[in-house]
Order: sequence, then structure tokens, then C-alpha cells
Amino acid sequence: MATILVTGASRGLGLEFVRQFRADGDRVIGTVRKEADAEAPRKLGAEIHLLDMRDGDGIAVLGKQLAGTPIDILIANAGIYEGRDTTLDEISEQVWIDTFRVNSVAPMLVARAFRDHVKAGRQRKMIAISSGFASISTNTKLGHYAYRSSKAALNAGWHALALAEPELIFIAMRPGWVRTAMGRPEAPLSPEESVTGMRRVIARATQADSGKFLGYDGTEIAW
Repeated sequence: MATILVTGASRGLGLEFVRQFRADGDRVIGTVRKEADAEAPRKLGAEIHLLDMRDGDGIAVLGKQLAGTPIDILIANAGIYEGRDTTLDEISEQVWIDTFRVNSVAPMLVARAFRDHVKAGRQRKMIAISSGFASISTNTKLGHYAYRSSKAALNAGWHALALAEPELIFIAMRPGWVRTAMGRPEAPLSPEESVTGMRRVIARATQADSGKFLGYDGTEIAW
């Protein structure tokens, strides 16, 4: 039995990670922002902690509360999206700050708070759920300024961690276009398909993959 930590476990990809790992008999520790969000992952058997990803002190406190708990796989999944059609002129300063706070800064603080927990685990893997929008060299779509730049920053931070912590495996992952609250109804992938693919990639990842940006199908994505 593995121990998995999933941030943003209340819905979408996070909840699907909970469902699949619990179905395999793994211990899952999840975070959600408020008590009302805890019902679904708790029904699946996850241990739930309340944590707002904007609260850096709260992240550190949770790390201390779980001191001595080995974590095999950490999945930094929690993220926010400023809106599909928001133009540069429409994005407020607060939206920029919140987007970077949750999508870029919080995962790094989670990695810091739980670094020793993952080092004590058997698999020693830290996974950041990124986005195809994070790729500067391959992305030709317009807009999504705050989201895409925050995810590119996440990728840069995760790659830096891979260099700094060679005993751990750090992978940024593109989940694909998925039918979640962030996606659209016409998205080609279900959460189950995306997470099944990502879990397959995570399971076979080795130290040689640390620092890479990989798709849910295992394809390496250009930065």
C-alpha cells in the first residue's frame, strides 16, 4: 500500500486521483479549501485536511502536523483559472496575484513543507499538475495570460527542484484537455482517462525522468 498526498482533492482531476488510488487500496491524504468540499473525497475513504492554497503558513502547519508520515507520491494538483475569454485589459491585478499564488507559489511551498515526508517514502515522487498552456515553444493559442504564465512559472520551479533534490523525482504533467470545471463539455478526455494515463506515467517514472514535462500519455513536452 502506497501513501499519496493530493492537493485540491474535492473535484475534477484531484477527486479522480483519490478515487483511483483508493480503489487500489492506497492510503490517500487530500486537501480541500473548505469543509463543504470534503464530502466527496471522504466518501471515497480519503483522509481530508482543510487547506487554502493561498495560506502559506497553513501549508507549513500541515507539513508539521503530518511529520513522520512517509509519502510515496505527492500530487500538487490544486489550481485556479482566470476564465476562458478574459482579455489582458480585463484581468485585474488581484486575479494575477491570486493565480500566481495558487498555481506557482503554493506548489513550491507544498514541496518545501513535504520534502522530508517524500524522502521517507518508497517512491519519492513529486508530481505537479501543469498545463499545455505552460509550454512556450509549442503554444500558439491566444489569451489565458495569467493561467499560462503561472503554469510556466510552476514548470520552471519544478525543474529547479529536480536539480536541487537529485534523490527525489520531480515531474510536471500535462493532463490534456479534460471535461472538468476548468475544461469544456466538448473536451476529448474524461477525468478517468486523463488520470489513468497520468498514473501510468507516474508508476513507471524513474530518476531519469526527473525535471521533465510529460503528457498524460507519456509524451515529453517542449518547454
